[in-house]
Order: sequence, then structure tokens, then C-alpha cells
Amino acid sequence: MASKVLYKASVEKDLRKLPGKDAARVLNKLERELRADPGAGEPLKGKFRGLRRLRVGDSRVIYARTTDGVLVLRISNRKDAYKGKPAGG
Repeated sequence: MASKVLYKASVEKDLRKLPGKDAARVLNKLERELRADPGAGEPLKGKFRGLRRLRVGDSRVIYARTTDGVLVLRISNRKDAYKGKPAGG
């Protein structure tokens, strides 16, 4: 059974910061991998404990697992992905 992939409203802004081909690549990987396996990414530690990340080239997707799928919280370049407070908080 395929899982749902939901996006926080701010993810649209995150995607606009990426080059067009990169944004499409990230979305394709998200829809393909996270629908099939919501636990595909790696668990995060520290202040991001309880969240997971998925690597797509130089981009990082931070997401939370939900009862029926995943909620994508942030998409960012790897150098900026873990700055500031967690996107879900």
C-alpha cells in the first residue's frame, strides 16, 4: 500500500530556491521513494531527533513520519539544512 506524502506550506518556497532541474529531481525521488517506504531516509539526532532525512544530491529533505505516510518539513542545500530550529517546531 502506498503511503501519503504531504508537504508543509513552506516547502514551496524551499523548492523555488533550488535550480529547476534539481527541484524536479527532488520531487520525483520524494514521490517515488517515500510513497513506497516512509522509512527510506536516515533518522536524525540532536535537536532534530524524531525526524528523518533523505539525501538527493546536494539537497537534504527533512521529514517526519505520520500514521499514514510522511510530512515533508524542509528541503534545503546540505550546507543550510540543519541551521536554525527544526522546521516542525
